[in-house]
Amino acid sequence: MSLTAPPAPAPRITYGAVLGSPYVARLLGGTLTGRLPNGMAPVAILLWATASGSSIAVGGLFSALYGLASALAQPVKGRLMDRHGQSAVHLPAALLNSALLVALPFSGTYGGPGLATALVVVGGLAAPPLEAGLRALWPSVLPDPRLRHAALALDTGTQGLLYIVGPLLVAALASAYNPAAALAVTAALGLVGTAAVALSPPSRRWRPDRSKDRGTAPVRRLATPGVTLLFVSLTGIGFAIGAMNVWSVSMAGRYEQDMLAGIIPAAFSVGSFVGGLIYGRRTWSGTTTRRLIVATAAFLGGWFPLLALPGPYAATAAVALPGAFLTIVVACAYLATDALAPSGRTTEAYAWLILSIGAGQAAGTALAGRLAEHPLASAALPAAGAAFTLTVLLAARRCLGPSGHAQRGRHRRPDAGRHKAP
Repeated sequence: MSLTAPPAPAPRITYGAVLGSPYVARLLGGTLTGRLPNGMAPVAILLWATASGSSIAVGGLFSALYGLASALAQPVKGRLMDRHGQSAVHLPAALLNSALLVALPFSGTYGGPGLATALVVVGGLAAPPLEAGLRALWPSVLPDPRLRHAALALDTGTQGLLYIVGPLLVAALASAYNPAAALAVTAALGLVGTAAVALSPPSRRWRPDRSKDRGTAPVRRLATPGVTLLFVSLTGIGFAIGAMNVWSVSMAGRYEQDMLAGIIPAAFSVGSFVGGLIYGRRTWSGTTTRRLIVATAAFLGGWFPLLALPGPYAATAAVALPGAFLTIVVACAYLATDALAPSGRTTEAYAWLILSIGAGQAAGTALAGRLAEHPLASAALPAAGAAFTLTVLLAARRCLGPSGHAQRGRHRRPDAGRHKAP
């Protein structure tokens, strides 16, 4: 008979404990506020363009240019943060982005379409890289891996809500006032949220952890086979999301219920939020790679009910299931990226992850638009994107390896020397 008492079980992780940790509520709230323009700016730009006499096609082009420019600039801004720190990138980017959004309504008076196009493109390029920055901060803010796991799930799960709240807020402002007011509020929220993050002590002190490079030849190449295949696979996740958005619009037209175009993506986002809350409340066994593959398989299976061409109510309920697994897929992808990326380049790697999903979403949107009049093909596209992701992950699982939870970021000690770019 053993006289040794069994080890006490680890205390259960709660979101209250996560949000009660120093700086977490400020960083998460500031990031969500600062990223609201991601969901607001494209809609506000479209409404401003049409209210100014341009066609919907021109307004849609402006919106697409803003989103594309924002996505393409992510890796560059991530690399700059890895070199110079977060505040040095966040604050100038937010100031420039906000100033250009506020200036956009005046472009018709002083410069016409050419100036408007330039303002939209440069404004998108300047959008602050808050998402990648926050992911890089978690290891230094939450050293406990279990708290960090819950924070990552909460952070990822709330993303979809930005694209519900943002467009609704723009619509309300444009209706009560005008699209220029919506653009001004968009700019103000982006600036306030970014400042809350960039001026916080964790963000000001953060520098990438290069301790693993000491005494060895530094590894600087980001595009290793594992990282490349992981990012290629994630384009399928974005493809599924983009195709789902267009499919919801086609459903709205088919059933003559305009609200479906917003309700179906909202149900998907709510599913993502709930799935993230459930996932983050417990610690899961197995490697990150295995969890990523299992979650992707479940994400794929969640799209199969759409192949039965369900009616509006059944379709709205059905999309919540793949939405519930989206957060798990993305959270595991970030953990895998953290384990695979070389020291000192994790923020840039996170930015490439974001770009991969965004590029896939653009491709899914484009192809789904061409197939919108074919109900079965349109409904099958989200599953096709998820199947692509699962296929690449299965083929690349040896390259991905057993993912760990290495900490890549740290707080710089007050007496530390100034960080120098490699």
